[in-house]
Amino acid sequence: MMAAISASLAGKKVILLEKNEKLGKKLFITGKGRCNITNACEPEDFLSHVSTNSRFLYSSFSRFNNRDMVRLLNDAGLKTKVERGQRVFPLSDHSSDVIGTLKRLCDRNHVEIHYHAQVSEILLTPAGENVQGSGDGAKDAEYISCDKGKEGRPAFAGVRLSDGRVIRGDSLILAAGGSSYASTGSDGSGCRLAASIGHKITPLYPSLAPFIMKESWCRELMGLTLKNVSIRVKNKKKLVYEGFGEFLFTHFGVSGPLVLTASTCLGKHQKALQVGELTLHLDLKPALTEEQLEKRYLKEFDTYRNKNISNVMERMLPKKMVPVFLHEAGIAPEKKVREITKKERRHMEMLMKDMVLHIVGVRGFEEAIVTRGGVSVKEVSPTTMESRLVENVFFAGEVLDVDAVTGGFNLQIAWSTGYTAGYFA
Repeated sequence: MMAAISASLAGKKVILLEKNEKLGKKLFITGKGRCNITNACEPEDFLSHVSTNSRFLYSSFSRFNNRDMVRLLNDAGLKTKVERGQRVFPLSDHSSDVIGTLKRLCDRNHVEIHYHAQVSEILLTPAGENVQGSGDGAKDAEYISCDKGKEGRPAFAGVRLSDGRVIRGDSLILAAGGSSYASTGSDGSGCRLAASIGHKITPLYPSLAPFIMKESWCRELMGLTLKNVSIRVKNKKKLVYEGFGEFLFTHFGVSGPLVLTASTCLGKHQKALQVGELTLHLDLKPALTEEQLEKRYLKEFDTYRNKNISNVMERMLPKKMVPVFLHEAGIAPEKKVREITKKERRHMEMLMKDMVLHIVGVRGFEEAIVTRGGVSVKEVSPTTMESRLVENVFFAGEVLDVDAVTGGFNLQIAWSTGYTAGYFA
């Protein structure tokens, strides 16, 4: 939609091919149905939140940044608000209002929208040849698909739809998404089409996805949210990620904003993930130093020395977590505080600052917010989003090998690259 709006604002005739029965199905579910449009951080800080190929985005983000996106929507009548973490949402808290606003902009600029229009093939012509088309797809021409001409690059000529129709045009913007939430249409078909015209596809992995953990006791804590904790993810001794925030236990492992952000850093550690070498180190009391935590323990133990250790630990941890914590510490819950040895107490203190869990997998594309990987950015111009291999083919959004942490940054990548592709297409 953004690419179509941008191209139409430049005075071009635009056809938007939507394979679903309506626009924005994936946008509809973003931000838990509220649509985290973008992030209101300072523009100069934005790219620091991009996990993969951030430098590739410099030009497109400079052309159309997060403030430009908010201004576009506000000018079109959509009111917005900024919440915790600089996240920008529609004031109504309805993602459908964002989709409706973009649809109105398309209509206002005479974008021709075709629904149930799935592209099955990109049609090319050899370099040096110019195929003129009427745009109505009434008659197929002699196209050469996926083969380079003898000189230079092949050029875009048209697309063939799954029903056999051919639609011709001067240029193509491929903005078909990644592989996450396939039910919304983001099923990897964009990458398959890009590969069919010769583009290298960086391996696709689920990103912003929960972790599957080896420890079965995570299931016992299902639904428990820990706020203001910190985690470190390590590949053996090498630090992969470190962060602070909200942490959630699930029936299969762990999730929450902190874990989802950590998942964006696992791209280079797939081998370690497969062989079980990635560990998650949970600090339950990051606000306290080891010395301060020891003083807290000594105070609690001195005050409640005749109570069961399980009762005392409920003063320091969520009640639901106490049995698991004591089991990991190797201490019976009915043991009296006065019977706890110094060695046992020190072990509990260390465990509270460094509870080690083992990551054995990441949940699949059906739960991943975004896709890591995609069309190699080495084969795409960062200035125009045009293919370096095929003339007049452009890319935008999640189909590219660019992804970011949670908080509205991934949608802004779509807005910036979409606007740039539309501008130059």
